[in-house]
Amino acid sequence: MKASIPIALGYFAVSAAYGMAAIIQGMTVFEATITSLTNLTSAGQFAGTTLICTGASFIELILTQLIINARYFLMSISLAQKTGGKIPLAKRLIMSFGITDEIYAVAVGEKGNLRFPWFLGLMVPPIIGWTAGTLTGAAASSILPPDLVNALGLAMYGMFIAIFVPAVRNEKSVMICVLLSIALSCLFSYMPGLKNLSSGYVIVIVTVIAAGVCAWLFPRKDEEDA
Repeated sequence: MKASIPIALGYFAVSAAYGMAAIIQGMTVFEATITSLTNLTSAGQFAGTTLICTGASFIELILTQLIINARYFLMSISLAQKTGGKIPLAKRLIMSFGITDEIYAVAVGEKGNLRFPWFLGLMVPPIIGWTAGTLTGAAASSILPPDLVNALGLAMYGMFIAIFVPAVRNEKSVMICVLLSIALSCLFSYMPGLKNLSSGYVIVIVTVIAAGVCAWLFPRKDEEDA
């Protein structure tokens, strides 16, 4: 649990922004809090909430979540190899709920095989931080002035910018991927015919095209993989 306290603090700040955004989009405080308690995925949760509040179809919601959270497939496979094959399926299913980018980073750096009690302890603070932050943000949005709530909602975008800006500075491939994604998003926002497409499908299409093009243009060499 001590190893994931920094993660929990970071999650509290980000999920407070999510709680405010959820209220703005029409959720109640209870609905937003339960959503965070049962879903531990920042980008997927933000996108999913928007789709739900705009009345998107289940197919659109499923496709969007599948694309946004596809990285968890690889993380789960990687961590499964660190269990030593000794953890029962039921316990591995519980562990899978707590796999996020940050929790994965801590777990994959742990020496030796992963133990269920240790991973359970690693999961608890981030889950509490993510849920408590959502509750705080959602409750605060109901008493703060609307203009201030809208301003604080920008924290969500600040989080995403903070994630990709350092990578853009270091890798040309990431920079091109980001610029391509921006260009495609603008195309779907302003091009007649395309701008009427639902936001969920736009996320799926832009992600697949940008990631596919950059994977083709910038394949990782064997030594980079090693």
